[in-house]
Amino acid sequence: MISSINPFKPSAGANPPELLGRDEILDEFEESLLSGPGAPDRLLRISGSRGIGKTALLNALGKRAKLHKWEVIDETAAPGFVGRLIAIIEAELNRKSVKSVDLPSVAVDGIGSLDLGKIEFNAQTMPLTLRASLGAYLNVICKHHPERGLLITLDETQGATQAEIRALATAAQHLIREDRNIAIALAGLPGMDSFLLHDEVTTFLRRATPVELKDIPLDLVRESFRSIFESSGYAVDADALDAAAEATCGYAFMIQLVGYNIWRCSRDARRVDASAVGKGVESARIRLGGTVHEPAVEDLSEIDRTYLLAMAQDDGPSRTGDVAKRIGRNAQYAGRYRQRLIDAGVIYSPTYGYVEFTIPYLREWLQQHAATLVMRRV
Repeated sequence: MISSINPFKPSAGANPPELLGRDEILDEFEESLLSGPGAPDRLLRISGSRGIGKTALLNALGKRAKLHKWEVIDETAAPGFVGRLIAIIEAELNRKSVKSVDLPSVAVDGIGSLDLGKIEFNAQTMPLTLRASLGAYLNVICKHHPERGLLITLDETQGATQAEIRALATAAQHLIREDRNIAIALAGLPGMDSFLLHDEVTTFLRRATPVELKDIPLDLVRESFRSIFESSGYAVDADALDAAAEATCGYAFMIQLVGYNIWRCSRDARRVDASAVGKGVESARIRLGGTVHEPAVEDLSEIDRTYLLAMAQDDGPSRTGDVAKRIGRNAQYAGRYRQRLIDAGVIYSPTYGYVEFTIPYLREWLQQHAATLVMRRV
């Protein structure tokens, strides 16, 4: 019987039917959970462009942790996330019928003991408050099961305030020194690393395992498409399957978009053929423009967009010198905007002296919308 439910999930933060190409990351993380405090992959820095699958990976890390009875808190690094973490912990302690005022005090080096229920939360006490909250929560989690622990995942880390990242880093550093069972996975755009590693307080995050997400190999994409469609009762043409996989460019979000739209286009005939793939890919590309290309470009400055339009004149990777000439600026000036776009996850450098788009079909989208984008600068 053919399922009527489309298994593909082209929506922000949604879990795909299969998480492709990330098994090694997940296995090494799980091994670190089992290896005890101090294992390297208990602290992760995950970076990548928009739509590359950072949130899906955070979700998968949480599932692995829960398999071992670890508690998981998922947060986004919008301003106020430290306060939200503390509120979540308080709620969990209350749910477990543990009143914060009755919790054992938490020892803090150079300060003495802090009672979680009596700390006033403000910018100055934020690191101590978070550390006390996490310590108290770990006391409860590990009281009867010392092998259990707490995983915190933080998405969109590039949007965090410096004070809050410092609070999290300070708390994590002390808990790790105390051999507590805590793990932290930070995810964000490529510029996140500069933000995290150049601050005096958060330099300990250099010890976090860096994970740079790349596009998924097309053979894995093809096999996943075949498995999902055939297990749902669809007939699949081999050549059409090749075309479908190639159209995704291995980009995680595009895999879901292509799969979703091919499913829609092949549902009546119950066959994945060239016609269904052609229609599905075209629909996916249109949707990619509205959900990824347009927001990514809208968030950029006028000169950033000018740089991208100059790149779009090439059929492949662009020479940085050519881009500088096209925008009428010297190499040093253009280089600043090149780095801004790399940090934003919009372009990357495939080799010295060249730049390329990270998001598939962005070049074509810019070419189609060049006139509109130029008019916005006038």
